[in-house]
Amino acid sequence: MKRTSTARLLPVVVFGAASLHALAQAPPPEKPVHYGTWGVSLAALDKTAKPGEDFDQYVNGGWKRKTEIPADQASTGVGYDVFNRSQAQVRAIIEQAPPASPLGGMYRSFMNEAAVEARDDKPLQADLKRVAGLADKDAFARFMGETNGSFGFTLISAGVGPDPVKPEMNTLFFGQAGIGLPDRDYYLTPTFKPQLEAYRAYIERALTMVGYTEPAKSADAVLAFETAIAKVSWPAADRRDIDKVNNPMSVAELQAFAPGLNWDLYLTGSSIGKRDHSIVQEKTAIRDIAALYDKTPLATLKAWQAFHVADQASPYLSKRFVDSRFTFTKTISGVTELRPRWKRGVGLIDGSLGELLGRAYVDTYFPPTSKAMMTELVANLKTAMGARIEHSDWMSADTKKAALEKLAKMDVMVGYPDKWRDYTALTIDPADLYGNVQRSNRFEWEYQLVDLGKPVDRTKWGMTPQTVNAYNGGLENKIVFPAGILQAPFFDPQADPAVNYGAIGAIIGHEISHGFDDQGRKIDATGAVRDWWTKEDADRFNAQAKKFGAQYNTYEAVPGMRINGDLTMGENIADLAGVLIAHDAYRASLKGAQPPVLDGFTGDQRFYLAFGQAWRGKDRAESLRNQMTSDPHSPGRFRIIGPLRNDDEWYKAFKISAGKYYLKPEARTRIW
Repeated sequence: MKRTSTARLLPVVVFGAASLHALAQAPPPEKPVHYGTWGVSLAALDKTAKPGEDFDQYVNGGWKRKTEIPADQASTGVGYDVFNRSQAQVRAIIEQAPPASPLGGMYRSFMNEAAVEARDDKPLQADLKRVAGLADKDAFARFMGETNGSFGFTLISAGVGPDPVKPEMNTLFFGQAGIGLPDRDYYLTPTFKPQLEAYRAYIERALTMVGYTEPAKSADAVLAFETAIAKVSWPAADRRDIDKVNNPMSVAELQAFAPGLNWDLYLTGSSIGKRDHSIVQEKTAIRDIAALYDKTPLATLKAWQAFHVADQASPYLSKRFVDSRFTFTKTISGVTELRPRWKRGVGLIDGSLGELLGRAYVDTYFPPTSKAMMTELVANLKTAMGARIEHSDWMSADTKKAALEKLAKMDVMVGYPDKWRDYTALTIDPADLYGNVQRSNRFEWEYQLVDLGKPVDRTKWGMTPQTVNAYNGGLENKIVFPAGILQAPFFDPQADPAVNYGAIGAIIGHEISHGFDDQGRKIDATGAVRDWWTKEDADRFNAQAKKFGAQYNTYEAVPGMRINGDLTMGENIADLAGVLIAHDAYRASLKGAQPPVLDGFTGDQRFYLAFGQAWRGKDRAESLRNQMTSDPHSPGRFRIIGPLRNDDEWYKAFKISAGKYYLKPEARTRIW
């Protein structure tokens, strides 16, 4: 399903969320999943490894030896285990929903493979005809705007989010776009030559399938166009720098700055209309992409658009389209088998009816006791973070005061939103998969546009309740922990407290600390982007951050490719802060008591075992290369090793005084 852009800083029966309980019966209760007797699977350990030599191998080596990555997955591990469990849970809900309900109707439209095969590419033809009929660049600009709520592609992304200057109000964001590969490096570096060649072949194959008379020539032109876009696009590390991407402009100023595109027509097509204010993120890239658009022949632009319409529609067309797309995408992920159809159907519903599904999910799988325990954990972690700020030896008094104010105002959201989305306006037809997806795309885009120019509603969630993840709301100064991630081994009400603090506690600490990482520190308690640190504090912080980033630059996560310490800086800092804060909170929760020794492990050791277990995983090389190019998170192995080698208490817990990743006390990073 096409996902509409968002700011990064940022008879047919219609039902609303309120009627869900009449539509889906609860599945039978399932047996709770536990890891070991107290929260950590000891069978996964490799006790021949030394904790100080390779803690990932020590905690997870036994599991790695006997585990193979499933053919339809790019990776496997604890995160995937919880994700697959959640997918099975929501599948049970969806399959019990009546056919005429939104959940049942969308799922059945996807699962009726015979009907999809019979229609083949017929649903696609109307969209391709529209592309072919675009008479000039102005018509094309308007069409690109329309693709924000439909199948198709745009050179410039648009989205709605809190204004960096007035964070209580939503504004319009523009960002670079236009390339079909995951990152500019796929076009420009020899590392990704196989993927680039597979992409070129896929473009030609798709254009052949939709009837282009010279598909090879058109594919060459499309690839050359996207390569030119890649050359002027910003690297991923620059795109996460708030100072660089915070560029306020009126649309009139933007038209003068980037005259190659008719911005008024693009906004008209996007249903945005005239706008006095916007944030232009990758400023020079957007200017240069508009110039490329101006000089590129209309025929090339049409071939580029036709390919992307077909590409985005392919998952909802006949098998020949699905297989053609998979032949390409598997070169990015490294998987060897397409996911089963039911998994793809569940993914579609998760993206199109997420909160409707989520309401049934939390009713069935997320008890109020779990929410209460998590709320208490978060409060304890915030207290621990406050203590870290107060005792910081590099923060001045004024900066500490402002940091504590930001921490106090940070909203915490656990499990599910207080207000549920209303899906009444979304029409779902059990016999029209293609139309369902198109209408859902439009529905999602209009959901964004409702907020444009209006006050920010901080109660809205950016993830569904069943999502196995968490996030810090940045400009909204909030942290969100969906119910989906609150399962073992991340969170288990029956586990030893040390385990919950070492797993979900470190994740909570991670999200809290994002408010004070290399970018979060540029956002104040209200969500406004401004420099509220003294210069001396910032200099001391930056010196430690640089030292920390240099460590990650040495980690070779896949042969011939090292982690980009600048791209991953914020997440690495949050990983370190998360484990430090969580350990403080665990110690505080003991109230001076000595925890028992279980299976030979002390409380502190169990804390760190749980932390290592939470990042257990194996990845395909192709998937790792993709992640390391465009993802601000380090690979899981180094989310264990990187923070712990800078944690004094980890050394004490396992009596470590030497090893491959040993750091002398004076060489350890002291950010928090």
